[in-house]
Amino acid sequence: MDLDASVCYRALTTRDARFDGRFFVCVRTTGVYCRPVCPAPTPKLHNVVFLPCAAAAEAAGFRPCRRCRPETSPGAPAWNGTAAVVSRALRLIADGALDEGESEALAARLGLGERQLRRLFVHHLGASPAAVARARRRHFAKRLVDETELSMTEIALCAGFRSIRQFNHAIRETFGRSPSELRRRRRSSHRQAGSDGRLVLRLAYRPPLEWRPLVEFFRRRAIPGVEAVEGETYRRTIECDDTAATIEITPVEGEPRLELRIDRAAVGGLIRIVERTRRMFDLNADPLHIAAAFCGDPVLGKRVGALPGLRVPGAWNGFELAVRAILGQQVTVRAATTLAGRLVARFGRPIENPGRGLTHLFPPPQALAGADLRSIGLTAARAETIRGLARAVASGDLRLEAPLGLAEVVARLAALPGIGEWTAQYIAMRAFGEPDAFPAADLGLRRSLAKGDGMPSARALARLSEAWRPWRSYAVIHLWTDHHRGEQRP
Repeated sequence: MDLDASVCYRALTTRDARFDGRFFVCVRTTGVYCRPVCPAPTPKLHNVVFLPCAAAAEAAGFRPCRRCRPETSPGAPAWNGTAAVVSRALRLIADGALDEGESEALAARLGLGERQLRRLFVHHLGASPAAVARARRRHFAKRLVDETELSMTEIALCAGFRSIRQFNHAIRETFGRSPSELRRRRRSSHRQAGSDGRLVLRLAYRPPLEWRPLVEFFRRRAIPGVEAVEGETYRRTIECDDTAATIEITPVEGEPRLELRIDRAAVGGLIRIVERTRRMFDLNADPLHIAAAFCGDPVLGKRVGALPGLRVPGAWNGFELAVRAILGQQVTVRAATTLAGRLVARFGRPIENPGRGLTHLFPPPQALAGADLRSIGLTAARAETIRGLARAVASGDLRLEAPLGLAEVVARLAALPGIGEWTAQYIAMRAFGEPDAFPAADLGLRRSLAKGDGMPSARALARLSEAWRPWRSYAVIHLWTDHHRGEQRP
């Protein structure tokens, strides 16, 4: 919570978009809090308080501005550089850990006591875990009121409220009006409607975002039947509450937003779909902050300066990504993609009304735990590695989620037969969103840094990478992209 009031106020007076979502401006005289890009007249410095997140502003008694709509700001990185446990707790909250459970259960998943977790949240964010979860639900619901034609009952369900009464009370308490009143007063420019009857939401990010390298990364690794990339649009199948659906993501021309189109069949899991999409495309990153960390670096300085908005491609599903990584061990991207397509065709669940290359859901762990994987062309060793992973995930012995730190993630994955350091680091980078993962043994990385005397060893590359902490995952993507050698690995 170490916000410099003078710096924040200068950002406010200049409406500097680089600070959008990094802090919020609470105006004592009006009781309203705004984004630093709000077009309203600038209040005097002695009348404002700067807080790091919307939940902290609401916990302090301020209500959201109706003009700049804080609920639509890009993913707030207020916790960047703070305790890793807070970052992991926030990811669990984004996945709905407090929609049904209590803070005590969340703390237990992180290996902490409830009081200790609360102290960390208040120190770094100015709000408790419960307050952050409440703000998440309320802001998401407000966006659906403004941007969709969903019924209020559907919105309450999508946003994680337990009842329509709880939803109505929360919206009125936060925004000063009932959901129906907000919908009647919404601006036509806020509405997003798909001509094909699908839901449409726009996901804000902090520019720049290098979309073409990102979507090209997914294009080369798209699993046949599950994923497809056409032009600048990414599409895939998903499963939400046992219902198969498809989503489509494409950039919005001239705006720092991605457009997400979702089948109506997935409406019940909408908030989780949005969070997963944001992680998959690394939309919560602060690219200029990350790029500044490489400024002046003799190896990466120019590379990062040329593509400052490069993101780390994530994954829709941790198990899917882990299987894909195992399939790609010691083979090319094209070969791994072929194997993944065979696996999906043989063991995946077909979807109704397939089209445009999307035909199946990726098989869950239970479907692969005892599967005859040699029938799709895998070696006995690799087939057993995938079955072992599937058994560990299906039994709950291995949870592919956020609470583990990088070292523990790598250790637990590497403990499984057939998964080495490279595979574990790769999974940590893409499935867990670990910003400091680094597969030092990667052939593509070593080739990208080769000189006249040959390629550096994995050990030498690991030593070199120490200067890039805590953003080594971004260093990996820059090195792969710059030399177009990402195809060497899955």
